[in-house]
Amino acid sequence: MLKTYLPGVSSIAAGCMGLGGGWNRDLLTAEHRRQAHEFVDAALASRINMFDHADIYTFGKAEQVFGDVLAERPHLRDQIILQSKCGIRFADEPGPKRYDFSKDWIVKSVQGILQRLQTDYLDVLTLHRPDPLMEPEEVAEAFQWLFDRGLVRHFGVSNMNVAQIRFLQNHLPQPLVLNQMEISLSHTGWLDDGVEVNLADSNSGYSHSHFGSGLLEYCRTNNVQLQAWGCLSQGLFTGRDLTDQPENIKKTAALVAQLAQQLAVSPEAVVLAWIQRHPASIQPVIGTIRPERIKACAQAMAIQLTREQWYQLYIAARGSDIP
Repeated sequence: MLKTYLPGVSSIAAGCMGLGGGWNRDLLTAEHRRQAHEFVDAALASRINMFDHADIYTFGKAEQVFGDVLAERPHLRDQIILQSKCGIRFADEPGPKRYDFSKDWIVKSVQGILQRLQTDYLDVLTLHRPDPLMEPEEVAEAFQWLFDRGLVRHFGVSNMNVAQIRFLQNHLPQPLVLNQMEISLSHTGWLDDGVEVNLADSNSGYSHSHFGSGLLEYCRTNNVQLQAWGCLSQGLFTGRDLTDQPENIKKTAALVAQLAQQLAVSPEAVVLAWIQRHPASIQPVIGTIRPERIKACAQAMAIQLTREQWYQLYIAARGSDIP
């Protein structure tokens, strides 16, 4: 089960990066709005009620078009959980691409997010990537300002290791409720670090992972919800052309297809069920906005892989046996 910081939250979240017509400065069209309505309806019909945004997605257009949906159908706000991220700044006149956890930028970002989403509050605000120049006291001031005004109800982080989370949390009155990390069947460093303990030299091919030792255990101990971005591996195991892919990817895709047929579910469901089988209760954030694929992903909520099936997939994806 997921952590209970947000009662009733779905075990899968719908990522909104694909909304808004792409990473360009083109104006939103009626087709983009139709697509957004269809996306929201498909997610809710599949019992997915959490929507994950970021202020930079399609240069703000993803939030803007989602806000248009809420403006047309305001009753939906009480049925959904809205999460967005801030802290990444693109290159502009003052400077290069950079991260910014200053109080002024966090507050300004949230004000922009709320305006684009056309809502009075966020259920969760997440800091997108660690800022080397972060002053934790300043982050705490920003969070408190937003919390006191009812603009943000919960706070989280993304792409942070144990030390970074612990350091920031030490300065915050509010608990950090989630950490969003890249977790997938093609990105198994989150597991390899644990199973390869006490090995002088590993031949797994994944030991370069920067997921961070102890992060899984820290999050489980401190009730920090782990969310998985990149969880579908950009379709590697669900139909993408694998001609130029390594042998372990091809074998894993074949095993996913075999299990999907055996369990009478979609390949997407198998890929997500593998992530959710881990006792850390990881919440996948699916990136697709296509209704048929959202429906396919939602089938993961109806199955649970056996220990044997889970290890079959893990070993295939590693490309080598476990120690």
